Amino acid sequence: MEAGDFSLFYMDNFTFYSPTYFVFGKDEEINAGHYVKRFGGSKVLIHFGGGSAQKSGLLDKIRSSLKNEGIRFVELGGVKPNPRDSLVYEGINLCRKENIDFILAVGGGSVIDSAKAIAAGAVYDGDFWDYYEGKTVDKALPIGTVLTISAAGSEGSGDSVITKEKGMFKRATTGEALRPKFSILDPALTQTLPAYQTACGITDILAHLYERYLTNTKDVEVTDRMIEALMLTMIKEGPIAVADSNDYQSRANIMWAGMMAHNNSCGVGRSQDWTSHNIEHELSALYDCAHGAGLAVVMPAVFTYNLKHDVMRFAKVAVRVWGVEMDFEHPEVTALEGINALRRFLKSIGMPGNFAELGAKEEDIDELAHKCCYGDVNTGTTGGFVTLNEDDVKAIYRLML
Repeated sequence: MEAGDFSLFYMDNFTFYSPTYFVFGKDEEINAGHYVKRFGGSKVLIHFGGGSAQKSGLLDKIRSSLKNEGIRFVELGGVKPNPRDSLVYEGINLCRKENIDFILAVGGGSVIDSAKAIAAGAVYDGDFWDYYEGKTVDKALPIGTVLTISAAGSEGSGDSVITKEKGMFKRATTGEALRPKFSILDPALTQTLPAYQTACGITDILAHLYERYLTNTKDVEVTDRMIEALMLTMIKEGPIAVADSNDYQSRANIMWAGMMAHNNSCGVGRSQDWTSHNIEHELSALYDCAHGAGLAVVMPAVFTYNLKHDVMRFAKVAVRVWGVEMDFEHPEVTALEGINALRRFLKSIGMPGNFAELGAKEEDIDELAHKCCYGDVNTGTTGGFVTLNEDDVKAIYRLML
């Protein structure tokens, strides 16, 4: 360590700006038009997924709210889980043709991610995919969201993940220009979700928390404690929501925890990981499995493989979150029991535990690992907590068999 280099011991310098206006509570979606107007929208693209938003009557409420405010709109549905670049290109062309000045995403993380990609691409002269190859997003159309799934945290973040259909791989971008201007969070909108989708969302939220908890920055007690509190909330409320779709209070707690887990208030001042997400992205891109389901299989394997890098950090979360008794003579035993506790929790809410349950195939491991480490733009490694090469990633995938 050079003289004056305190980076290994002190919280990192950071800036944090999270300007999204949150509107939380039952039936608040009827006020969507008010907030679109408040944030400058006069002609809106309503972006949504499949038929559930239509069948539930949610889209009718949104249309009525916009009409009451005198706001014109056009619609683009069809967003799939693991959103595709082809629909993004369609949305960009539609925005330009219709002179759209605001995008309203009605759905979960996939819809919001797609809306963000459209928002960036609509005001960019080049190919929007440039942003997913590392170009900085410096401007975008304003976005609002009406959230229907607690999972991705896209309603409060500047992040977006898109699947490129040529080659079938997923890549992410981030930028302050992509943070929604407002997000409407009505927990009641999540009550129609199947238990499996609810569980996938809970898993994704836990992954966002773990990916920040696994840090090489020392003495970040404030954000450690914030992350631990949110994890404990998910462990308490998750099984309740999965067992009873009508339990509004558990879904309210999960919805707010999901936003807090990914707007980066828990991640400032510390290095972060994202290995589990990067490795999972290749699974959901190739097999089109649910992102949360993929994470349920990936996380324990990654954590087991990286355990020796910082045994005490894994032991810390085992004790503070999972209630494991600390074995001071053998801390690796404590750390492993924490990972096993995570496995048991995920199984208890209906998540898969191995490759076969995802529909993944052992013979694809070489391809998956290569795409993860190289893909379209990567340079041969992945990870933030531990730097992993292609052979490491192959070994991690094999732990999932």
